[in-house]
Amino acid sequence: MEALIKEYSKRLKLSWVRQHFHEVEATTNEEYLLKILESEIQQREARKINLLFKQSSLPRITGKPFEWGHIQMGQGLTQDHILHGGFIEEKENLIFYGGVGTGKTYLSTLIGLNAIQQQGKKIKFFTVAGLVNRLLDAHETGSLSRFFNHIEKLDLLILDELGYIPLHKQGAELLFQIISMCYERKSIIITTNLQFGQWNHIFGDPILTEAVIDRLIHHSHLIVFNGESHRYKESLLHGK
Repeated sequence: MEALIKEYSKRLKLSWVRQHFHEVEATTNEEYLLKILESEIQQREARKINLLFKQSSLPRITGKPFEWGHIQMGQGLTQDHILHGGFIEEKENLIFYGGVGTGKTYLSTLIGLNAIQQQGKKIKFFTVAGLVNRLLDAHETGSLSRFFNHIEKLDLLILDELGYIPLHKQGAELLFQIISMCYERKSIIITTNLQFGQWNHIFGDPILTEAVIDRLIHHSHLIVFNGESHRYKESLLHGK
């Protein structure tokens, strides 16, 4: 009988049940069935979350609470709306502007982690340079449509470090395609150290720059990071 239970569980893809059915204690058949089904669901949810974490490419962070004291948010925007993904449900964008090391990447990563863990959202983190390189490679190998399909399935796209490296014409145009694809369909978080008026230095074309900004600022919130570099403070504290 045990062999049949394992066989049927395998055919039904009940992996937890197949391995642990004999460990469950219950006083009634109904209680037993409820316990094994609950455990199977919990294991599947845990596997799903772990897979979403792996696919997200989010950076590792320390887990310490984020310090909001130096953050300037627009009227009506709350920490809860940002941290717990309310903006994702409303297909809004977040633009994090501030100096190097002020916590922009940390907060965007924290938002991504919360969205996965609390809502099961599909997240992908790229540096802008990394995304553009992927797009150029996909274009050269003829796999651009497949890459676009991958982006289409996301709930939130995080683009880190916009402005650190100027983009070549083809890379800028491909990045614009990604931003246009996401427009009003999914949320984007962008971290940047440049004001909008300086974005032409990144895209190298005033018309393209205007088109990018137009799509990003519609349904978006600008969040300004006014603090000094956390990394610089850490290095001073540790004498490095």
